[in-house]
Amino acid sequence: MAWRMLTIGELCEVVNGGTPKTGIDEYWNGKHLWITPAEMGKRESPYVFETERRITDAGLRNSSARLLPPNSVILSSRAPIGHLVINTEPMAFNQGCKGLVPGPSIHHKYLFYYLSSIVDLLNALGTGATFKELSGGKLKEVIVPVPPLAEQKRIVAILDEAFEGIRIATANAEKNLANARDLFDAELRCLFEESAQSYPMLALENLTERITKGSSPKWQGISYVTDGGILFVTSENVGQNRMLLDEPKFVDARFNEKDRKSILRRDDVLTNIVGASIGRTAVFESDDVANINQAVCLIRCKTDALLPRFLSALLNSDYFRRQLFANTTDTARANLSLAFFRSFEIPVPPIEVQQRIIEDVLSIQLECDALSMRYQEKCNGVSELKQSILSRAFSGQLTATKGLAA
Repeated sequence: MAWRMLTIGELCEVVNGGTPKTGIDEYWNGKHLWITPAEMGKRESPYVFETERRITDAGLRNSSARLLPPNSVILSSRAPIGHLVINTEPMAFNQGCKGLVPGPSIHHKYLFYYLSSIVDLLNALGTGATFKELSGGKLKEVIVPVPPLAEQKRIVAILDEAFEGIRIATANAEKNLANARDLFDAELRCLFEESAQSYPMLALENLTERITKGSSPKWQGISYVTDGGILFVTSENVGQNRMLLDEPKFVDARFNEKDRKSILRRDDVLTNIVGASIGRTAVFESDDVANINQAVCLIRCKTDALLPRFLSALLNSDYFRRQLFANTTDTARANLSLAFFRSFEIPVPPIEVQQRIIEDVLSIQLECDALSMRYQEKCNGVSELKQSILSRAFSGQLTATKGLAA
């Protein structure tokens, strides 16, 4: 039997979502499941049988939220467009979603897979200045290729098998990618642990000309500018062993008059001292006029005693992280003080040994980067395979299951 081309409006009932007033306690913590796009985006499985929040009978009655029957498809229609789940229990959702209750002509999992294959189209149909939203009217007009139900079920079975293979392949590639990063950390840790056993431990304040940090332009009454200013480095710009300056920020040049102590020089070591990127370190290898904010610590080495690249590699290493968290039960520290760095003791080999360690670190980094690239390519490859399989599925080209999950 030939495939028919039908609209979602012809195949499904399209239901809008809603949110009970959050300030009314009697609307919340009830028995009815209620989901949002943010929660949908966290899920790895298509199926959802539990939600972070629930609403009461009163919440349902006093809002536009509505319960969908099991085996409906819920689509996030804004922020972003394209998250998809299948509810296995009656479920409501907020106004950032659309519910699709399949009619007798379409299988719910077939519909889920088809919508997964056209997320780019759904996004293109969205409108709005602040953020795109896909309207119910536009969604109802979307065309779906519809084979007989038996064929739909056959396609779903093939896709289930193929995507399970892809899931396993992706997990293996991601595990290998993590192992490559662990290998790099382990090699660095060995290098610096050997140094700690073989060479004197000295405080950074005895090996540096300056340890300081910048300040906030706002504190100084200085504005950001688009041109004519000085480069302004924040924690976002300090990567692991490299500066991240693809999207530089600039402030009025008067900032250097206000905060002269943190004006950068070539070969200054910069390390993040606040937030999630704490401890991330790079060498500033530029002659640009620049300064830093209060989240970045500047360490200016006495280069006859301490090479900047040696210090950067050490601070980025697992050896340093272990030292950093040795005396705390927290998994992360909120901030590091200048006093911490001034008193922090590091192993100090002779300059020629530091240079050899730098070369060893670079060699290990290149090997691990090559491994990481190989495994990242595998991750990208299985993602492309998934899209290819979906494309074949909805053009009638899935004739066998063999090889699809390889």
